[in-house]
Amino acid sequence: MRLIDSHCHLDAAEFDADREAVIARARAAGVVHQVIPAVEAAGWPALHALCRDAPDLHPAYGLHPMYLARHREEHLPLLREWLEREHPVAVGECGLDYFVDGLDHATQQHCFEAQLRLAREFDLPVIVHARRAVDAVIASIRRVGRLRGVVHSFSGSPEQARQLWNAGFLIGLGGPVTYDRAQRLRGLVATMPLEYLLLETDAPDQPDAAIRGQRNEPARVSFICRTIAQLRGETEDGIAAATRGNATRLFGLPA
Repeated sequence: MRLIDSHCHLDAAEFDADREAVIARARAAGVVHQVIPAVEAAGWPALHALCRDAPDLHPAYGLHPMYLARHREEHLPLLREWLEREHPVAVGECGLDYFVDGLDHATQQHCFEAQLRLAREFDLPVIVHARRAVDAVIASIRRVGRLRGVVHSFSGSPEQARQLWNAGFLIGLGGPVTYDRAQRLRGLVATMPLEYLLLETDAPDQPDAAIRGQRNEPARVSFICRTIAQLRGETEDGIAAATRGNATRLFGLPA
């Protein structure tokens, strides 16, 4: 199988001790591309350096809502400069988080919609974080308009998923779908059109059921693929090919 991890944080400090071994394990598991979204401006240079000489590692630059306290207004024009100069595969990770206390909703929305407008200006897809905020994310996407992208680690309803598909967005699924208790999510992935699905790990976070409580890594996307194939009654090769095609088209990755 050839797989794409559409969302992992390979630049995170959790990988500092063995990053090259993690990359090697991913490649051995059939992961042919990794999309690595940034979370704050301070991390953009290191992410750029990580991906610069690796044709299978692809950066996205953005400002994550959970790091709101670290963002500054001047980071938005700086992001524009990075997009213009570096030509990343996407804008992100950006979005809205209504789960964590103390993250001002109005400030989040301002930062999110500014990044959506940049994505529209540069004709780039958006990698979106939406935790307990799917309706608000959909409203922002509609307000800005003419966008495409992915809502990663999707946890919403089938109706919210349909609204995102109609707006030009895919959904990314990873570790949570492997847990038996995730009945709504498993029901969604069992019946949804494959053309809207991306596989992801969100490594080092969101480990799948087989490595519960451990550090996640991009090689585990093969387990995500196997689980989804079982839920749909389809082959792993079929799921891998469909989701690989989806990610290649969305992010403009080499075939």
